[in-house]
Amino acid sequence: MASKSKSKPKADLTKAKEIRKAPLTTPTALGADARRDITAELNTLLADFFALYVKTKNFHWHMSGPYFRDYHLLLDEQSDEIYATLDPIAERVRKVGGTTLRSAGHITRLQRLSDNDADFVTPADMLAELKDDNTRMAAFMRETHELCDQYGDVATASLLENWIDEAERRVWFLFESGRTN
Repeated sequence: MASKSKSKPKADLTKAKEIRKAPLTTPTALGADARRDITAELNTLLADFFALYVKTKNFHWHMSGPYFRDYHLLLDEQSDEIYATLDPIAERVRKVGGTTLRSAGHITRLQRLSDNDADFVTPADMLAELKDDNTRMAAFMRETHELCDQYGDVATASLLENWIDEAERRVWFLFESGRTN
């Protein structure tokens, strides 16, 4: 009776060594270039979502004026929606084989949206600034969608389509709430 070899094939040993070198590299069929490029785009988008979340909460906390209640509730709703995208973006980065943000400093280095540390911002300026930021977010997501299309990453593209729609809804509500006529 022939003995069965218990040794692993050479290809399996090579894969095992690669996994030990990069233990957080989740296997993906997308390829190394897609992993690198999509991860970079999603991490930058994640940093922007963090910045937008904090700014929206900041304005929610510091709202004032005759429409306080309406604006306060609107921004609370919008910040919750923005917050709800953070984990799915980070998890998508991991699913495509990348690693994600690790600190507030990392967020600051990557974010494209500006912070607002002003002591006072008028309600109209708050709504206008958030409208502009959400418009930019939709544009950033469209760019990321195009990259995903190039690599055939339909799952990330599909998520982005929903988040683009949410950003456009936020723009619409901010625009309408800030109208003076």
